[in-house]
Amino acid sequence: MVKYTRYTTLFVSDQDRALNFYKKLGLEKRDDVNGPFGRWLTVASPGDRHEILLWPGTPQKPESAIKEFLPGLVFLEYDDLRKDVERMRSEGVKFDDEVPVEYEFGLRAETSDPDGNHIALRQDRNK
Repeated sequence: MVKYTRYTTLFVSDQDRALNFYKKLGLEKRDDVNGPFGRWLTVASPGDRHEILLWPGTPQKPESAIKEFLPGLVFLEYDDLRKDVERMRSEGVKFDDEVPVEYEFGLRAETSDPDGNHIALRQDRNK
């Protein structure tokens, strides 16, 4: 029986640049070791056991027509998305919309990492 999801892999062209971007989103560096197949670099939300592996490789860039329907390769949940988006914006993160968009479930903002991996940031209305 599966206990939990351990890793999600995103292919990045520059691990240090990707690490810097994800730290701006509020994630923390977990593992950073050289292994037999390359540098194993992961980030995660504080206290979360699920980690994102930033692996060297060809970034996945969805076609613009497909991106309209792609909800995000990675979803990150925030307590105060408006405040966090302003902080991230002050650190140079660019978002698809000027402000987080309101939906029935809550708020959502969208960005892409330096390699074009689509990231959805959310705030549940009930939290």
